[in-house]
Amino acid sequence: MLLIVLIGLAVAPAEGYSVEREEKFEPYSWHLAMNLNPEDGHMMDYSTGWLDDQFIGTYAEALKKDYLNRVVWRQGEFRFMAIVRHQAGEVDAVKVFKFKDSSQSLLSRFSPWISYDRRRPVGGVVTEGGPLQESISANADNLEDDPIFSVGGDVAINWNNDDNGHRLVLTGGILAKLGEKFNRGDRDLFMGSSSIDVDTSDKTRGFGSDFYLDESGRSLEDHKWGHEISNQVESDNYWQGSDNGEAFGQKGPVYGNYAIYVSHEADRFPKPGYKL
Repeated sequence: MLLIVLIGLAVAPAEGYSVEREEKFEPYSWHLAMNLNPEDGHMMDYSTGWLDDQFIGTYAEALKKDYLNRVVWRQGEFRFMAIVRHQAGEVDAVKVFKFKDSSQSLLSRFSPWISYDRRRPVGGVVTEGGPLQESISANADNLEDDPIFSVGGDVAINWNNDDNGHRLVLTGGILAKLGEKFNRGDRDLFMGSSSIDVDTSDKTRGFGSDFYLDESGRSLEDHKWGHEISNQVESDNYWQGSDNGEAFGQKGPVYGNYAIYVSHEADRFPKPGYKL
């Protein structure tokens, strides 16, 4: 019988699969790299967590709060990624993707700095062929504008434009043009000139976002415009939960936790209803 193990709070699919917690990198294992909870009081916006190279959270609460496993995040040669929406650890919806390039770790994917001008990472599409698996529970709610499960396409990272940054998006979702430039010179903008009318193109929806960054990716105004998860809607009320900067004011709806798993060889993930 094929053994599939999910590490962190590991997961065992049906029919006798086992559960492990240690980072034992078996070929047909799924490893929990990250979990996002948009209302746990910790905001994983653009400049928090994704490239800090630090553990966030604990094993015990890995699927309850924001979590990043530094060991998995630094490990390379994963070929597949699963994005899982879950309700208190029960799989609600899942998509599995294949990386274009399996040689990089998640850390290296999110932090490919351009050394000569110290600007934000160069982003782009990192998976190919669309989802290999898309499984959604018949009882799943809030699918009409979910950031992952209401749209198609591949996974893209570091989707940066103007003074905005977004860590993970789907290409079929609401996106600003990648690499849009400021309408005026960066130097004048970041010197704090108030006479410059800049189109900030706040058009992108996904995970790990901030709508006011400097040219190196640092949050301006103390994460005021940061938000953890945003839904696929054009209206002003697009964010989930309460883990958002003060500019957003009110709490948004919560569609669940979103977990990111990676694997060397497993290209199928346990289906909705499975307890992680």
